[in-house]
Amino acid sequence: MYEVSGEAGRHRAETGHHWWVQVVRGACAILFGILAVVWPLITLLTLVVLFGAYAIISGAFALFGAFRGAHPRQSRLWLAISGVLGIVAGLIAWVWPGITALALLILIAAYAVVIGVAEIVAAVARRKAGDTDWTYLASGVLAVAFGILLFVWPASGALALTWLIGLFAVLYGATLLVQAYRLRETAHRGTAGPAPHAV
Repeated sequence: MYEVSGEAGRHRAETGHHWWVQVVRGACAILFGILAVVWPLITLLTLVVLFGAYAIISGAFALFGAFRGAHPRQSRLWLAISGVLGIVAGLIAWVWPGITALALLILIAAYAVVIGVAEIVAAVARRKAGDTDWTYLASGVLAVAFGILLFVWPASGALALTWLIGLFAVLYGATLLVQAYRLRETAHRGTAGPAPHAV
């Protein structure tokens, strides 16, 4: 069990007040994933619209969390980059209605890798500031792994890819919800309380 005190504890407590931002991002990811899984005959256009909406909403709330949360400076920078890239990816999907399945696949894969790298860098910055929470790192690693999988497995059937995308979205969203729960606990304990258990 680790405890976070001093400046790092203040960062965690203040950031914890914005736990609901991660709830929104996680809920959107899970909703997108469930729709992709339970709607096996989803059309490409519908998938594009859903992905665009998810990326834009998630990006917008990531930006909000970066500028309103009390994250370490380097962490805020990378979270902001993550948010901007998410919005850009969503807009690209929306303004390119004739996108091909392969192009959409590459877009989603690139989005996952870049967002994942940004979250990993942000997690490292938080750890250097004394934060031992593992959920930031877990979500980043999951995103990078998913993006790489899409890049090296582009010839799969459309149904398998839709399920893969849906499964990733649900897992990623669940990680964000766990993150939100831990942040909420931190906010309730206050700056002097111990941080969540590190794994």
